[in-house]
Amino acid sequence: MTCTRRDLRDDQITGTTAAVVAIRYAAAMRVISLLPSATELVCAVGAAAQLVGISHECDFPVAIADRPVLTRSRIALGGSSRDIDLAVRAAMLDALSVYAVDAELLARLAPDVIVTQDLCEVCAVSLDDVRSAVARYAGERVAIVSLRPTRLDDVLDDVVRVATALDRRGAGDELRAALQRRIAEIAARAMARRRPRVATIEWLDPIMLGGTWMPELVALAGGDAVGVTAGAPAPTISPSELRTLAPDVVLIKPCGFNLARCLAERALIEDPLLACVGPATRVYATDGNAYFNRPGPRLVESLEILAACIDPVEFADFAAAHAGALLRLR
Repeated sequence: MTCTRRDLRDDQITGTTAAVVAIRYAAAMRVISLLPSATELVCAVGAAAQLVGISHECDFPVAIADRPVLTRSRIALGGSSRDIDLAVRAAMLDALSVYAVDAELLARLAPDVIVTQDLCEVCAVSLDDVRSAVARYAGERVAIVSLRPTRLDDVLDDVVRVATALDRRGAGDELRAALQRRIAEIAARAMARRRPRVATIEWLDPIMLGGTWMPELVALAGGDAVGVTAGAPAPTISPSELRTLAPDVVLIKPCGFNLARCLAERALIEDPLLACVGPATRVYATDGNAYFNRPGPRLVESLEILAACIDPVEFADFAAAHAGALLRLR
């Protein structure tokens, strides 16, 4: 199948130049993903064998762990939540990218398609850096698929967008339909339940609430998200503002932290978080790295985890299924 560059633009895929008239997609297509959720999408539509390079944060599915890594962080990630936040803010203030891309390795890998994002420069290598590396080293034939999901429908649209770029539109349509069915089934189970007030914690110091698609997930799981607006970035709040929100359920899911890394911040969780919510508030910690903060297929698993926190009786099956990624703290 041959896709023209016009076709690529129509699917919100851009190349480094309009000079290329066509790109032929075949089984030998070479794909680089610089975003963990995009890597999951590439594999979910059956193109894992075509994935020739990944980012340093791509860790799922485990079968792709042997792929060459093209990115690295310019800041130290082993410090506290506050240390990481300050380092990121300093880098942004100095107009520095948080991540670097290995442009020479990118050229050697000779990709046909690069999947990246332009939603958050704190989450992955910037689109400008990718474009610069492609322009300098990779030549005109490379197509860049840049994702920018802020709502749940955007995530589902990206399933089809990535699949189309890889000449797997049918697989993308099937995956999107399957994800939508699972979402609808969970929402139907949650519909008749009491709707508790839910706060999801995106970062611990400073405290940030889960924005973008998180309010939609909360609603689908049977809760009312407090302090946030669907599609908007994560707001930063003070402990006193969290207390004013009076959540019935708090889910702690720091971006980029697995459950063990989250629990390493136990002092921050105890004070101020647990100290500023009511004694009857149920508080959970989960894996924010694998779930919730990756806008890919596992957002449905994230919805299952969230439903188990909001109504652990109705969704006891989900609580059991995700026991390794979820811990009740209070």
